[in-house]
Amino acid sequence: MAFSCASGKHRGPSRAKRRTVNAMGVAALTTTGVIGTLAGPAFAAGPPVEGTGLLGIVTLGDSVARTIDAQAAAQQKAAERKQAEQARAERRRAAEKAAGKRAAEEREAEKRAAREAERRRLNAFVAPISHSYVSTGYRAGGSLWSSGSHTGIDFHAATGTPVHAVGSGTVVETGWGGAYGNQIVIRMDDGTYTQYAHLSSIGVHVGERVVPGRGIALSGATGNVTGPHLHFEARTSPDYGSDIDPVAYLRSHGVNI
Repeated sequence: MAFSCASGKHRGPSRAKRRTVNAMGVAALTTTGVIGTLAGPAFAAGPPVEGTGLLGIVTLGDSVARTIDAQAAAQQKAAERKQAEQARAERRRAAEKAAGKRAAEEREAEKRAAREAERRRLNAFVAPISHSYVSTGYRAGGSLWSSGSHTGIDFHAATGTPVHAVGSGTVVETGWGGAYGNQIVIRMDDGTYTQYAHLSSIGVHVGERVVPGRGIALSGATGNVTGPHLHFEARTSPDYGSDIDPVAYLRSHGVNI
């Protein structure tokens, strides 16, 4: 009787079958992306596959693990670099924002200082004639004045001397004023009025705004005078007879005369 050899557990797989199994394992690993393009070299580097064929697979797994570790380390370093760059960018933006804020605050401080300086300038008073003196005082008596006394003060000045507005205000009257000759009346910002008389020429017009020290006329000897000078009055209204002490008025506004 002829006996056929039944397949049994006591017989190992043939060489061809072992190669097939190993190749299938490598293909499976390659397909799943575990070893990628390194599968071939890693597999070739191992010793000849014998016995169960596990040696090649173990060697291939160590290579993949090293590759994964290297990739993870590289990714970690890249992430750390990115975080460092983001932190530097945040610090740079914060510094730029702080610098912009400081610059804006400095500009605002400069504007406030300029406004305050302008406010002080507009509220300041000056003498109507620079480097002069009072030649005839307030309320001086005599026949030269129709009221019997001087309603203002006279500043010594030759014809053609510049006359200045003593403070900020609006011109309300210009032209001939009878005994005052050529005159200018200004309504001051504090509600009082100032008059400049006996002028040789006038340099402003009604409705014009003036500021302290603004040149408004030239002194002269027009009207009822005995010689060139500037007649200056301070008033509570634009009308004759509402005069107040011009020296006290100017001194109350900081003018030293």
